[in-house]
Amino acid sequence: QVQLVESGGGLVQPGGSLRLSCVASGSFFSVVAMGWYRQAPGKQRELVATITGGGSTNYADSVKGRFTISRDNAKNTVYLQMNSLKPEDTAVYYCNSGQYSGTYYPGYWGQGTQVTVSS
Repeated sequence: QVQLVESGGGLVQPGGSLRLSCVASGSFFSVVAMGWYRQAPGKQRELVATITGGGSTNYADSVKGRFTISRDNAKNTVYLQMNSLKPEDTAVYYCNSGQYSGTYYPGYWGQGTQVTVSS
């Protein structure tokens, strides 16, 4: 079983930055695809970014050029660096451990961390 724990959320002003972290427990982290999702109140959960075990990344159009997903396999950790934050980025962000086969297939979920972008 995989356990995921997110951290790094908080309140930030528009234009600011945050870095989210997700620490994973379980086997074969280095070859498992990881993703970040987010869900705003009243909205459907959406995929923000993914990274494969080999390090290939994909991003939602809404965050391209602003967000960067990365991983440190030695620490069993995936990160989401969020720059130039906008109010519409406000959401609960969820880490996910899944599978990538042309598209991302979600698996295990973390509990989420709140990101609020507001003046």
